[in-house]
Amino acid sequence: MRKSSIRRACTALVAVTSLALAATACGGTTKNDVKDGGGSAAAAGKADPNAATKKGLTVGFLPKQVNNPYFTSADKGGEKALTELGSSYKETGPSTATDTSGQVSYVNTLTQQQVDAMAVSAQDPGALCTALKQAMKNKIKVVTYDSDTKVECRNAFVSQASSEDLGRTEVQLLAEQIGYKGEIAILSAAQTATNQNAWIDFMKEELKDPKYKDIKLVKVAYGNDDAQQSFQQTQGLLQEHPKLAGIISPTTVGIKAAAQYLSGSKYKGKVKLTGLGTPNDMRKYVKNGTVEAFELWDPAKLGELAARTAVALSSGQITGKEGETFKAGSMGSFTIGKDGVINLGKPTVFNTKNIDQFNF
Repeated sequence: MRKSSIRRACTALVAVTSLALAATACGGTTKNDVKDGGGSAAAAGKADPNAATKKGLTVGFLPKQVNNPYFTSADKGGEKALTELGSSYKETGPSTATDTSGQVSYVNTLTQQQVDAMAVSAQDPGALCTALKQAMKNKIKVVTYDSDTKVECRNAFVSQASSEDLGRTEVQLLAEQIGYKGEIAILSAAQTATNQNAWIDFMKEELKDPKYKDIKLVKVAYGNDDAQQSFQQTQGLLQEHPKLAGIISPTTVGIKAAAQYLSGSKYKGKVKLTGLGTPNDMRKYVKNGTVEAFELWDPAKLGELAARTAVALSSGQITGKEGETFKAGSMGSFTIGKDGVINLGKPTVFNTKNIDQFNF
């Protein structure tokens, strides 16, 4: 995997039916604090769906990590949409996916630059709150995408898919591959990654179904969205659990690193692997028999929807309240759900039959 590989994802991706990611409030924040602080998921003011789309806006994209193929793809989708809408795009952010303090400083920089809106993939659910609320106080619209912050710290969250759909389908995919029997492990990103944790919660819920009675989750490991660490964690899982039947890695960095390890080991084809990955990263592992099937969404579409949401907010067409609808160009119309969550759609499953139809 490229050293700058997709620190994801999801990452890998992403991810949120009334999203669990966004269900809690910033610690110590009261309703008055939110109002005075400049915003919440249900921002003050009334939406005008027929308002003209503003042009000449500047929207800053702040991914978890710059020069990361996943976020590069997502942010290029945002840039394309903003160009089409007659507005300007800029990207800034930390060089590692775990530099939370660095991400806070970039939020402050965008605020100082007086952008009209920012799209942020949060490394931590609460760490950015103070900075984001200051941005909203300065009349900057805040959209989170891929990984959410807390509800009152942004105007809307563009989720790559329902958290429930992602968590449950990954278990379903792996269960089919291992014949509904055996030990399994999860290889996640960082322990603080809001999207990862929400998906894992739904994985655990899915595993409570009686049909999985012969499947045992033995460990959740963390590779910190780092290729080398994820590779080593995969190796460690197999050493610690020699009877492991399968691994779920809901991060594009993790699944690729795990596939790399498995493909060169005695476990290839024996220990099943699924999770969230990109077709371009996983193509050779699907074709060489290391991986049967995995899933993801189109990150470019995620970035595009984040950009269009930011412009719709800046134009007053939506405020982030549940039930509001807006048009997102050729992507169609979207309705804002509970807690200001906008779902991109259901994930796509990739396998030998369809993987060559995709290029991202």
